[in-house]
Parts: sequence; C-alpha cells; structure tokens
Amino acid sequence: MNTTDGRLLEIRMFRVRPGTREEFDRISREGTVPMMRRYGFTVLACGPQLDEDDGYYLVRVFDSAQQRFDLSQRLYASQEWIDNYEQPVMAMIVDYRHALLPAYGAIVAGLADPTVG
Repeated sequence: MNTTDGRLLEIRMFRVRPGTREEFDRISREGTVPMMRRYGFTVLACGPQLDEDDGYYLVRVFDSAQQRFDLSQRLYASQEWIDNYEQPVMAMIVDYRHALLPAYGAIVAGLADPTVG
C-alpha cells in the first residue's frame, strides 16, 4: 500500500471576479507561482477551471502541515507579497476553498503540470 509519509496535497479553488480570470492567470504564472517556488513551495499545477467560467485552481504539495503553515506565514507576510501581489490578487478573488488530501507519490507525480513555471 502507498504511504504518504505525512505529505499533504493542497488543492485551492478560487472564484474570481467576472472578467479577471485571464489577468489572475497571468499574475499567477508570471508572479505569484514563481515567488512561491522561491519561498520553498512545491507548486504542481495552476490554471483556469474547466467547469466554472470564473474558477481557478492551484495545486501544491507539502512535506507536513507544519511546513504548509511556516511557508504560508513567511510568504504572505513578506514585503514582496504585500508590495506586489496582495492588493491586486485579493481584489480579484471573490472567495476560495481548499482541500487537504494525503499526498501519495503516484498522485503527486501525475498532477505535476510541466507547463507551469
């Protein structure tokens, strides 16, 4: 049986304001996702949802719940995030939800999108 070794798969699903999804995608691919990676996040995929006109998804994997917490605290408190992304990104988001799942190795490998970042 596959084990997760405590790893977590996070799937975030955003609903963005009508007409902003293309810009949200651009900022994600050119700005926030590369920034997340510089801060130590493992981002597997992101992009427009297929079943919702104003939907967007982000898939990340973490070694532990503590790593998820620590990386998030560091990123969202950084001056780079505050100066460049907090206002424009948050202004586009209507709401979001997330799911945390066990991160089995085969699932993680299968979700990685080679076109992201």
